[in-house]
Amino acid sequence: MSRFGAEQITSLRWDVRRENPPNALWGSNGVAFGPDGRLHVAQYLAGQISAVDVESGDVEVVVPLDGPVRSPDDLAFGADGSMYITDLNPGLVWRRTPAGEFSVVAEGLRCPNGITCVGDRLFVNEMYQDGRVFELFPGGAAPVVLTDGLAMGNAMQLGPDGLLYYPHMMTGEVWRISPEGGTPELVAEQVHQPVAVRFDRGGELVVVSRGVEGIVTRFDRSGSRSITTTGIAGMDNAAFDDENRMLVSSFASGGLTRIDLDDRPRPVVPRGFSGPFDVTADERGRWYATDHFRLGTATGELGGEAGGMLMSELGGFAHGVVADGELLHLTSQFGDVRTYDPAEGAARVRAAGLAEPGGIAVGADGALVVAETGAGRVSSIDRDDVVTVLADGLDGPVDVAVDAAGERYVTDQRAGRVLRISGDGGEIVADGLAEPQGITWHGGELFVVEAGRRRLLAIDPDTGEHRVEAEGLPVGPPPGSTPTPRVPVTAPGIPGQPRAFAGITTAPGGSLLVAAGGEGTVLRLSRG
Repeated sequence: MSRFGAEQITSLRWDVRRENPPNALWGSNGVAFGPDGRLHVAQYLAGQISAVDVESGDVEVVVPLDGPVRSPDDLAFGADGSMYITDLNPGLVWRRTPAGEFSVVAEGLRCPNGITCVGDRLFVNEMYQDGRVFELFPGGAAPVVLTDGLAMGNAMQLGPDGLLYYPHMMTGEVWRISPEGGTPELVAEQVHQPVAVRFDRGGELVVVSRGVEGIVTRFDRSGSRSITTTGIAGMDNAAFDDENRMLVSSFASGGLTRIDLDDRPRPVVPRGFSGPFDVTADERGRWYATDHFRLGTATGELGGEAGGMLMSELGGFAHGVVADGELLHLTSQFGDVRTYDPAEGAARVRAAGLAEPGGIAVGADGALVVAETGAGRVSSIDRDDVVTVLADGLDGPVDVAVDAAGERYVTDQRAGRVLRISGDGGEIVADGLAEPQGITWHGGELFVVEAGRRRLLAIDPDTGEHRVEAEGLPVGPPPGSTPTPRVPVTAPGIPGQPRAFAGITTAPGGSLLVAAGGEGTVLRLSRG
């Protein structure tokens, strides 16, 4: 199910097919059953909240991406049916009444994340080094700090003993504290990357790991632990239905997965891409797509589920990617550029401290060419990792390409232009475009994703003349929606929600691959 509904991609010159299915649940973080019996899912990357029928898998958006909540990370329901939401980036906690009215319960928190309701009482913690646990008061009273010193908190819950249980994500510990405050007590240590602390319907403690292995740690009443490896990378949260079936979310790949008593994962809503943002293909035709939390791959067979590795293995939060022989070069929202060897499983930093690096290409001399969106420039990184500015004063450069003669080109998104980079900075090749993003060289022409009009253009680099190659591309936000502006996250080491980027590449054999981040697919365009 695509977020674009029944809209069709049209092209007179290309056959278009999806390499993987659209993602029905656009990232999945906090989960909680609502009064209607559906599992409500906070979708941090999408900036929306959906409700899922766990029997049918049907998904309905209940808080849209153009609503007041910008980066929902966790949610809980109060005794009166109100939904409480942690809005991580701006540091807010919201209340949504059963009638759909929104109000701010608390502001000025540092990355509020884990949230739980205990009857009429509301508790929140911070995903922050030296984070705090609060009791909040929807009626307007000042928040009360129960404790501080959390090594990044996350999903928490009241235990059968009447105490609040919560994780320290960075130290591998589970702690508990009385809702009335007091001294916190260490419950368990050496727990694998704990991200969510939950209790099943029988009152047993279950801890979900955010790691690539998808580890679930269960503690029986005596404190003995057992470990199950699910293979669900980047799990974020969990809930138990009336039959005590465990349902887990994944911040890395979205979806919703049921883990039954036999511990076999069964998809309720299939996982998929949370972007993708950029795409490249190696010499063998294998493609890779940057997906913020991971580097995604697929077999190329229609209907195959997108796989991949968590980006923590590669430095994190990749945005641009280009294949170079057996190597991959990636840009990160952390501001670095890395070269990754898939055969060795090793990466090295080529440059650091860049300003929002985006698209990346390989020049004729082997140097890397990078669009620095945040600095309005294009830079080069030579084989000795020396960084040189090639063009400056641009208005939002997004992607770069190199032609057969070694000429370099850049899309300047906010200015609506494509430029040829020269010694004097940049020469306009085409202008009057609506948010040009991805660019690639193919068959003597430049192919550009015009995201603002959801079109693919072919541009003559000498005359600037262009023609439309495809329309109705599922890039950018769904039609009819206007997302609220991105808000920088306050926590160090967390870049926040990714910038828009619809990448494109030329694949072996002459086909084009487009990162259709509006629906979570990679599109392959082949000559008809």
